[in-house]
Amino acid sequence: MTSIDSLLHENRRFPPSPEFAASAVAGPDLYERAEADRLGFWAAQARELLTWETPFSQTLDWSNPPFAKWFADGRLNVAYNCLDRHVEARNGNRVAFHWEGEPGDTRTVTYAELTAEVKRAANVLTSLGIGQGDRVAIYLPMIPEAVVAMLAVARIGAVHSVVFGGFSSESLRARIDDASAKLVITADGGWRKGKVVQLKPAVDAALADGKSTVESVLVVRRAQNAIDWTDGRDQWWNDAMAGAADEHEAQGFEAENPLFILYTSGTTGKPKGILHTSGGYLTQVAFTQKFVFDLHPETDVYWCTADVGWVTGHSYAIYGPMANGATQVLYEGTPDTPHPGRWWELIQKYKVSIFYTAPTAIRSFMKVGREIPQRFDLSSLRVLGSVGEPINPEAWVWYREVIGGGTTPVVDTWWQTETGGIMVSALPGVTTAKPGSAQVPIPGITVDVLGDDGTPVENNQGGLLAVTAPWPSMLRGIWGDPDRFRETYWSKFWDAPGGPFYLAGDGAHKDEDGDLWLLGRIDDVMNVSGHRLSTAEIESALVSHPWVAEAAVVGASDETTGQAVVAFVIVKARQADVATASEASDVLRKHVAEQIGAIARPRTIYIVSELPKTRSGKIMRRLLRDVAEGREVGDTTTLADTSVMQIITDKLR
Repeated sequence: MTSIDSLLHENRRFPPSPEFAASAVAGPDLYERAEADRLGFWAAQARELLTWETPFSQTLDWSNPPFAKWFADGRLNVAYNCLDRHVEARNGNRVAFHWEGEPGDTRTVTYAELTAEVKRAANVLTSLGIGQGDRVAIYLPMIPEAVVAMLAVARIGAVHSVVFGGFSSESLRARIDDASAKLVITADGGWRKGKVVQLKPAVDAALADGKSTVESVLVVRRAQNAIDWTDGRDQWWNDAMAGAADEHEAQGFEAENPLFILYTSGTTGKPKGILHTSGGYLTQVAFTQKFVFDLHPETDVYWCTADVGWVTGHSYAIYGPMANGATQVLYEGTPDTPHPGRWWELIQKYKVSIFYTAPTAIRSFMKVGREIPQRFDLSSLRVLGSVGEPINPEAWVWYREVIGGGTTPVVDTWWQTETGGIMVSALPGVTTAKPGSAQVPIPGITVDVLGDDGTPVENNQGGLLAVTAPWPSMLRGIWGDPDRFRETYWSKFWDAPGGPFYLAGDGAHKDEDGDLWLLGRIDDVMNVSGHRLSTAEIESALVSHPWVAEAAVVGASDETTGQAVVAFVIVKARQADVATASEASDVLRKHVAEQIGAIARPRTIYIVSELPKTRSGKIMRRLLRDVAEGREVGDTTTLADTSVMQIITDKLR
């Protein structure tokens, strides 16, 4: 079998196969059309992909930057676009999603069934006094009711704030209070790693002070665990739905009607409530769902592994797929429960053809070896996607080779909670892919790498990633804090020539072909003796060594160099006995110096058994930075396993 290393050395470019290109949804003309008339291009996509109750006449209003309005005089209903129109087009019997609970319970829901459920839920919400503009907090596991709740809120023109089920009661309280939510939709509990995770008790704690704006709490029966009850406030979702009518006419709302608030953590201060509206957001996620994933809704089965508590779950597990009438898989649990091949088992079971997940998950699969996925039939897969952080070339090639059978296109997508939809990606069937490169902006998006003065840098030079023109799915602000919105995202390049530009917060460079390579967050770019070094680049170098399964790099204060490189490395099980931790550290430090240069050689490499990750799979580097600088470890409540940091600190004492 061809090794990953030899594939990387033999060929750094993977052109689309003629067979795939012949049936691909996207063609090179997309770029040409967008370049010729960018606003006209987006107007055409909005008209072709969505159904408007009142057609729009103005595409973009950018008269008051940084506050954009897209399709502002048009009216539409987001839920109607995701549901009713597919039923009216005689696709009601098409499966909307195959849902699989972690314990193995299943539900298959058609578009007709889902539409009826959402109508009932809309009537329930209305009966509780929820109307246009009201905020509803949703704190649920990955169950069908989460989909129904989100679409029902959208249907009546209200605003949902989905809070990831792994967040603590204090995090939930802060989000409820900031949004002034009137209603919370939660569950008794949910399943995770074979155990019931309590949810209703967290809601009770969040509302305990009696000062909340919340008037009602709807509770889904999921795990059947015992919960406390507040009469007059709490109602069973199931009972309310049973008594609700399944007829509800969708009303059109302004394209700029708020759709959702999603909170994202800042480096300091309270979480930022990112606000997205309706028409522009739905246009871009529908467009990217169709063209980035080469979606053929009549035949494809699509699976995005993200929880709906994150923006990827909003855009590419709910709104993008359903606007296109796609059939999906939704899964409640973790990839290793009840066994490490769970995801591959589900791909085989449902014949998934498009699979979208995070590099962290891919590297975790690499760690346990290709033997596990090779036990399952993955031949249905024809497009693979990556999201969440830069994917190193080795993981990219492993993903294509082991999961995709050596032929499946991989689309490495760059975007953010703030951008709403995919901004940079390959287009399968069109792009010659480069492992590790995010490639180029999607048609209609303008992204550049800028210096501190706001002017573009030369190819092969690092800089700051910026979006240089408004885009349809862009955030419309930070909830309740317009000054913070301007300061956080726009002030850096406010006076740049042609600006203002949106600062993405990521470092990047363009290669000799003009393709983008992401270098990680700006706060994950270290300054070592005056040299800007990317944590992602050093992590990629470490993972390229055959001993290394996964790595995380942080910058630690250093009196001599300003910052020093500190790495936390997991070695592969079969390599664990090859060398002592000290010997392995010396070998890997030398390897990084050979791969990047002596300036990037880590000052310290810690060999660890696990890395601290959130339940979405992101590495919490700030906690590792605390360890590297000898500080008390900060808040660990958002970790999937809060014991990991204790294990790391105990080991390193």
